Amino acid sequence: MTVTQMTPDQLCEDLLKATRALDNPETEVSLDFCSVRRIDSAAVRALEELAGSAQHKGIKVVLHGVNIDVYKVLKLVKLARHFSFVNEQLASGDGSGERNAEPATE
Repeated sequence: MTVTQMTPDQLCEDLLKATRALDNPETEVSLDFCSVRRIDSAAVRALEELAGSAQHKGIKVVLHGVNIDVYKVLKLVKLARHFSFVNEQLASGDGSGERNAEPATE
């Protein structure tokens, strides 16, 4: 599984590339949102298209490192249910990653 980095200044283009990549015979697509602090309406539309295409093709989309503000927007527009969320945090300093189903709250 490859995790694709999303860049804030090219988020819509990155999401469009991810939607096109759904044509590959993968069963899961992972997108890294660590550097994305906010999303605009164009990004929401791109995420809607990605979610629709993934659902149609039976592909699971995992969003890594989603900031709480972005997560709240996805919840408000009822898109969060179409994605799985993973936040990796260091657990007790041992270097192992802890996986959460939803973004951690502050």
